[in-house]
Amino acid sequence: MTWSILARDPRTGEIGAAVATRFFAVGALCLKVEGGTGAVATQALINPMLGPAGLDRLRAGEAPEEIVRDLIAADPGEAVRQLHVLALDGRSARHTGAGCVDWAGHRDGPDVSVAGNMLAGPEVVEATLETFLARSELPLAARLITALEAGEARGGDKRGKQSAALVVASRDPYPDLDLRVDDHPDPLAELRRLHDVAGGYFVHFRRFLAGRDHPGVFDRAVIMAAIEKATGG
Repeated sequence: MTWSILARDPRTGEIGAAVATRFFAVGALCLKVEGGTGAVATQALINPMLGPAGLDRLRAGEAPEEIVRDLIAADPGEAVRQLHVLALDGRSARHTGAGCVDWAGHRDGPDVSVAGNMLAGPEVVEATLETFLARSELPLAARLITALEAGEARGGDKRGKQSAALVVASRDPYPDLDLRVDDHPDPLAELRRLHDVAGGYFVHFRRFLAGRDHPGVFDRAVIMAAIEKATGG
């Protein structure tokens, strides 16, 4: 099940990932993203241990190709696993096991990796990748959603729709934005709605929270004045 996209915005340093599927609460298991580190997606007959292990090794500075090779080699279920890894510098690597349900496969481009299984056909990942590459004017979160929408328009998960998720991170170990649609008849439409809601307050408030290199802002008046200025409120 599932198709996902991992990507980097070299202009902002953001790392992001998004996923959609006919499976409950995909965001709880599939995506692992950490600011200053990279992103991992584990799917098909999912092995949830691969995500944390992949981030650990990215944090240690290992190359995506080495990480994917070693994690898959050590997994007795490698034939039914799909895994892709994106490093902070935009390098990526992928694995699609021979036992993944057709259509299953992956594609990549500069600063981006797309992988999917149980899809309507290869055009799903191709449209996702092509749209991401073509929409470089968009902020990373919106660009990821737009790319998945293009893949869904080409058939998406051949079983239908149920859940979707989006994670974007930059400097800190916790995300700048982490959105999940666990069970919905049109999860990508709901994901876009949540993204729009987040843009009205949350993404501005997030800038004032404590981070890796600063203690945050404590003055509520300063925070609210900045949010009102940013939102025109």
